Amino acid sequence: MSKLKISFACCPYDRLNPIISGRVPIEGCEPNFFPLRPEELFPRVYATQDFDVTELSASSHILTTLRGDAHYLGIPAFVSRVFRHGDIYIRTDRGIRSPEELRGRIVGVPEYQMTAALWIRGILADEYGVKTSEIRWRNGGLQKPGRGERTPITLPASIELETIPAGKSLSGMLADGEIDALITAVQPNCYAEKAPNVGRLFPDYRAVEEAYYRKTGMFPIMHHMAVRKSLAEEHPWLAGNILKACLLARNIAAEEMKSTGMFYAMLPWLSDDLARAHAVMGPDMWPYGANANRKELEAMLRWSFEQGLAPRQGKVEEIFAPGLTEARWDTNHSP
Repeated sequence: MSKLKISFACCPYDRLNPIISGRVPIEGCEPNFFPLRPEELFPRVYATQDFDVTELSASSHILTTLRGDAHYLGIPAFVSRVFRHGDIYIRTDRGIRSPEELRGRIVGVPEYQMTAALWIRGILADEYGVKTSEIRWRNGGLQKPGRGERTPITLPASIELETIPAGKSLSGMLADGEIDALITAVQPNCYAEKAPNVGRLFPDYRAVEEAYYRKTGMFPIMHHMAVRKSLAEEHPWLAGNILKACLLARNIAAEEMKSTGMFYAMLPWLSDDLARAHAVMGPDMWPYGANANRKELEAMLRWSFEQGLAPRQGKVEEIFAPGLTEARWDTNHSP
């Protein structure tokens, strides 16, 4: 039987490289890979659905699924996870010394719907009592002008969101003092260039993030894999085989990370860094499957509704392909 030809777009993470390199096949498929960063990938996915299998923004997928206009079915292979306390940048000359002092402030965000912002707003609300509606939001390009929301959003009147002026960037506005703070998944140039009066809300952010994990048990999910809905309906085995390949690839990457004779990542003290992470999070620190991540997923679904994005609070099972709540597969569905 001939194999199904599919386009497969993702960032070339270590946990996907075994698939990209061909070490782990996707059973029944002949993939054509497109290694793309999210900044390029997501606009193409949401505007023109260029790829059959793709990495997706978890927040945007929740929004489009519950709104009823999603073109993809989620696969619970969570290829991007990042703690986000370190991604809140502030003007250090505005008296902002704690999260509570963000109330009433003008805070920039490249896209209101981006998953990093969903998590930070959720953390601000749940951990510090700062409601999303208590902050004045501004969206636009981070390093250069011109960025917009990847899929249209309509927020309730209680949430103030305005697009920054044409020709301006959020990094430049923070440096110039035109906004009080900035939430972003990518470090702004003004911080990297050590602009005066620009700093992090949590300077020792790793310690804060480790404490957050110890308290909540949540490792923030950013992106997961997905398959074109029409293709998955035509080939019911496809979503499960993609999850199987992603799980095997993740397992290989996790084992290679333990290597001491040679390092698979460019970190001089990789073994020590890994030991520190395991001490906080345990050895299975990057789980796949919806059930193993239900706490994070239910929080995201709640926050999406509370923050004015999703029209209702959905259920975990709604955002993934049918039958894929566990990180396992049914070999009887292989082609």
